[in-house]
Amino acid sequence: MSILNLSGIFPPLPTAFDHDENLLPGKIRFNIEKLSRFDLAGFLILGSNGEQVMLSEKEKIEAISAAREALPEGRLLLAGTGCQSTRETISLTRAAAAAGAHAVLVLNPFYYKGNMNHDELVRHYYDVADASPVPVLVYNMPGNTGIDMTSRMIITMAEHPNIIGLKESGGNVAKMGEVLGNVKPGFQVLAGGAGFLLPALAVGAVGGILASANIAPVHCLSIYSSFITGDFTRAREMQHSIIPLNAAVTARWGVPALKAAMDMLGLYGGHVRRPLLPVNDDVGEQLTSLMNGNNLMIYKENNIQ
Repeated sequence: MSILNLSGIFPPLPTAFDHDENLLPGKIRFNIEKLSRFDLAGFLILGSNGEQVMLSEKEKIEAISAAREALPEGRLLLAGTGCQSTRETISLTRAAAAAGAHAVLVLNPFYYKGNMNHDELVRHYYDVADASPVPVLVYNMPGNTGIDMTSRMIITMAEHPNIIGLKESGGNVAKMGEVLGNVKPGFQVLAGGAGFLLPALAVGAVGGILASANIAPVHCLSIYSSFITGDFTRAREMQHSIIPLNAAVTARWGVPALKAAMDMLGLYGGHVRRPLLPVNDDVGEQLTSLMNGNNLMIYKENNIQ
């Protein structure tokens, strides 16, 4: 099985719902078509920003299929397939591959935290990778799971030939460097947040899966391309500018804010699924100010529209 080249920037697409929280596959396709005007490497469907844990298995497969239908040639589709049991994760992984995903991003099980030790997590990922028809990426997201997988765990997971990469959302750049210094050639690390994209690239990451790439694709791509071309001054400037906005749509206000920002730009953010609630007017005003401060509204006028 050939290793996919994961270099570049991937937006983790929010999942589109209507007012009654029904899935809107057409709006998923709409967002991909609009964002594909930018030089993005591909898209992640059903990540944390995609409210993956809120969807039924039928809805997950429908969302993946919709994304694949809209995907331009030459772009990659990653699908989040992590579930609480190994059996369910394998089932969803196979279904995602059948629906057209090029690779799967597997969040670790976390409900039984006390049991999620080195041996159990490594076995889980090995079993999923053995059964997966497509390459597997490990997804470390301690902010949501409450488990921060260790470098040793990830280095051991990377020994499996079908585990090709890591999305590291904990922001621990030293861990990324330690992993990359001890894994097989070709194992790829992606930053899981725009707030630390440049430091991650500096220690060997090949790109990022970034919530901010849904609303600030030019900023995220500029950090990446400036680093690749050696324009570190420009890369630092763009990195500094994106930090407050990225925090707003991730740790501070989360998915509701990301969806609200997408709506402001002429994309489809739409509704969240309860228990999540939409942003209130005060948050909306602060978010608008942050977006204006980063000149993002020009996307609506000149790029996305």
